Amino acid sequence: MANELDEMQPEINEKGRDVNVIEKKLPVTIGTGSVIFEIALWVLGIIPGIIFLIMKKNAKNYFQQLQQKMQHDASQVDNYMEQRVLVLQNAARLVGQAVSLDKDVMTSIAGLRSGQNPTNESRPELAGKVDHLFSRLNMTVENYPDIKAHAAIADAMQQNNYLQREITAAREVYNDTIARWNMDINDWPTKQIVAARAGYETRIPFTASKETKEQARSVFF
Repeated sequence: MANELDEMQPEINEKGRDVNVIEKKLPVTIGTGSVIFEIALWVLGIIPGIIFLIMKKNAKNYFQQLQQKMQHDASQVDNYMEQRVLVLQNAARLVGQAVSLDKDVMTSIAGLRSGQNPTNESRPELAGKVDHLFSRLNMTVENYPDIKAHAAIADAMQQNNYLQREITAAREVYNDTIARWNMDINDWPTKQIVAARAGYETRIPFTASKETKEQARSVFF
């Protein structure tokens, strides 16, 4: 039998390939086979039917606990992001005291002050805004060596780098939980049946912003 994948004679895409997360939720569905399976358990006897009922109850509890973990993981991302917004505001204030920042930058930063309550859908958008504003702020700092040497500004930019690493780690934990959810709700029979009847859907993991992707393609050295 031939190898499914032969690394010695690969089909090479010399142009490379970029990947993106598909922003689409898929509902969990079950067919008539699942219904027949449950009926068959009761036909075989009351004990198999009761055992499966207990299994479904445990699966429901598991999904409820997993959703709570998802909320916890998301709140960790939000906590670090809130700190990053505060650092951004502080850095912008310090830079603004030395040079005149673009009005749209200050307006955008002021908009972040109004308070945020991120959802799974809006969280990547907020992260993208903060990334973009920090990028523009950093460009201003780089253009003025005297400002760049300012201890308080340098400290703020260092805090930003630290928080960005923490956000990346927190996103990874969040995405791991999302991946577990997306796999488990399609684990037939028990979990998939429970998930389908509860109306559960797959969830979308945290994705990198357009600003971050563009920066990753830049030449650093």
